[in-house]
Amino acid sequence: MTFQGELFSPTGVVDTLLYEKIAHTNGYRHVAGIDEAGRGPLAGPVMAAAVILPHDLTIRGVDDSKKLSPAKRERLFDVIMTQALSVGIGVMTETDIDRINILQATRGAMLAAVNNLSLQPNFLLIDGISTIDSTIPQKTIKKGDSLSLSIAAASIIAKVTRDRFMVEMDEQYPGYGFAGHKGYGSASHLDAIKRLGPSPIHRLTFGGVKEHVNCSPS
Repeated sequence: MTFQGELFSPTGVVDTLLYEKIAHTNGYRHVAGIDEAGRGPLAGPVMAAAVILPHDLTIRGVDDSKKLSPAKRERLFDVIMTQALSVGIGVMTETDIDRINILQATRGAMLAAVNNLSLQPNFLLIDGISTIDSTIPQKTIKKGDSLSLSIAAASIIAKVTRDRFMVEMDEQYPGYGFAGHKGYGSASHLDAIKRLGPSPIHRLTFGGVKEHVNCSPS
């Protein structure tokens, strides 16, 4: 299947349904957009979401989750969960990440998200350049969260789900500031690791953490 075509409408706006439309034209009824959240943090899981939207559905404001405010992501999360035909979430823990590396863990979370869909997809649109170990036909799209509505919706679901989890972890492991930085390597987070040592949800193979494994807190 060829995915060549004009991404922009006559008004100069990106047609974020182009990839879905091409897949539908080629007979794929249930197209799932897939994206992840949490590749870069020093703590917590990597999570992925797979979202199947109704044909030709547009949801105003949906975009790459990184471009949206937390309040807007939360609002759109509820809209997507209501409007989507199916949503699947996949999780790979910090232990998984340390064991198989972040790339393979991300691919595993994406596959789990697809497998957790209640509606079986027959085509996958994946953000980035890495395919997943599935027999379902798939296409990777660089910056897909800005070019495909389904992928953008998945990015919001994954981001909000992970952020909520990290807020819960802030209560379980106080002192690290997880509710604020969500596990990313901010200056305050790095300082907390130096002072307290790694928590049970830190990624022990990541720089900024591994230097403090088996070290007594100062």
